[in-house]
Amino acid sequence: MTTWTSDELNRIGAADELEMAPLRRDGTPRGPVPIWVVRDGDDLYVRSYRGTDGAWWRTVRQSHAGHIRSGGVERDVTFTEVTDEETNDRIDAAYRTKYGRYGGAYVNPMVASRSTTLRLEPR
Repeated sequence: MTTWTSDELNRIGAADELEMAPLRRDGTPRGPVPIWVVRDGDDLYVRSYRGTDGAWWRTVRQSHAGHIRSGGVERDVTFTEVTDEETNDRIDAAYRTKYGRYGGAYVNPMVASRSTTLRLEPR
């Protein structure tokens, strides 16, 4: 299994946004979309601001694969759905800490979108 390097984790974790292009069922990439990304230990996570209605999130659910770019790092990734409550509690806290400066209008929807939590796994 491929893992993130410390440099990749630091660079992506420090970046405000991550550009993601999930793959469609036919293997072609969707147009890239900017999203928020948080780090928890040696893992990176994203959520859909629009919850399960997010178009990119619905595409990810079909293929579980895509390409990301953030902090000068580009990688093909696998998206793994996260349902563990303890992990989601830490991700909630990470969103509040990292993006709290943007206020509740932006952070609260991310925290409320726990059902869309995805771990990014490098390929």
